[in-house]
Amino acid sequence: MVQAAIDAVRTHGPGVSVAEIAARAGITKPVLYRHFTDRADLQRAVGREAAALLMGRMAPELDPEREPVDLIRGVVDAFLAGIEDEPELWRFVVHHPIERAPGAEVVDDAREQIARLLATLIGERLRSSGLDSGGAEAWAQGLVGMVQSAGDWWLERRTMSRAALTDYLTTLIWGGVSDVLGAAPAAPTSLRLSNPDPGGHHG
Repeated sequence: MVQAAIDAVRTHGPGVSVAEIAARAGITKPVLYRHFTDRADLQRAVGREAAALLMGRMAPELDPEREPVDLIRGVVDAFLAGIEDEPELWRFVVHHPIERAPGAEVVDDAREQIARLLATLIGERLRSSGLDSGGAEAWAQGLVGMVQSAGDWWLERRTMSRAALTDYLTTLIWGGVSDVLGAAPAAPTSLRLSNPDPGGHHG
C-alpha cells in the first residue's frame, strides 16, 4: 500500500487524494484506513520510504576514505539527483499542502541521519588533523540545511543544470572545509578554487 501511495503521488502530484491512493492500490478507502489510522499516518509511511530512497542514493557517497572534496561533491550531487528524479514525491513529503507537519517531521528525521553521518566524518577528519572538532555537528547541520534549501529553490526554478548547482555548492562548502582543515588537498580545477599553500597547515 505504501508503494501504491508512492506511485499515486508520482502520477497525481503532492495533492493526491486518499481515494486516488486507494484506487492505485486496488482497494477501497475503508480498507486503506484499516492499515493507517488517518491520512497523516499514511503520509508518514510514505515519507519514511521516500527518506530511505534518498538515503540509499547518498549512502554510497559517504565514504570516510574519500578525499573531502570528492565526498562533498558526491553527496551534494546524489541529493540533487534524488529530488530531480522524484520531484512530486519530494514535494509531497516536504511541502504537502494539507499535512505538512507530519511530512516535515519525517524529513527532519532524514536530515538528522545525514547530519549525524557528516558530523562524524567531519569530526574524525578534524581530529586526525589535530584540530578542534567541537564545531563538527553545527557545521554538519548547516551544510545539510543549505543544500536542502538550495535544492528546493532549484527544483522550482531550474535556472541552471544539476551539474552547475553541484559545482556551486561544492565550491562554497569546500571553501569553508579547506580553510578549517588547512592541509586538505586542493580542489579539482573545475571548482576554480586555488590553494596557494597546499602544504601549509594551521597551528
